[in-house]
Amino acid sequence: MDLLEALKARHSIRAFVAKSIEPDKLQAILDAANRAPSAGNLQAYEIYAVTRRAVLAALADAAFGQAFVAQAPVALVFCANPKRSARRYAQRGTSLYCIQDATIACAYAQLAATALGLASVWVGAFNDDAVRDAIGVGQDLLPVAVLPIGHAGQEPEESSRRSLSSLVHYIS
Repeated sequence: MDLLEALKARHSIRAFVAKSIEPDKLQAILDAANRAPSAGNLQAYEIYAVTRRAVLAALADAAFGQAFVAQAPVALVFCANPKRSARRYAQRGTSLYCIQDATIACAYAQLAATALGLASVWVGAFNDDAVRDAIGVGQDLLPVAVLPIGHAGQEPEESSRRSLSSLVHYIS
């Protein structure tokens, strides 16, 4: 599947079947995330690949009871690393660039999962401290997104999109 096909095929899937992800597919997803652009190529983020059932359950709880997080065979937790970005970019690095870096990496992972025939959903609603506790990290990292990945347990629903004429503003 090429990139444009993956963009069209990607949907938010909140149900997963009980089937593991092949290790080579998970590796390809992580490789894709690692190729994401970042400010100054600092890659000011960390990725936690969670497969332990108890930690997945804790992440579901941290995500305000979104049970599908625990249903997925793996969840990737993307955390911004402000200190890594601050070395070069000071306040702008800690307040923006590291968050953008983590976000772009997550988007690359999500598109790679789609291209490999897997399903995912971006989870941004969670308690930061509960996510940190679940994955065992300190206050120096900022959880940005949780990405449960697995084989789809539901058919995707088509969602409407804004028309380009209302979205794009040309300045010529």
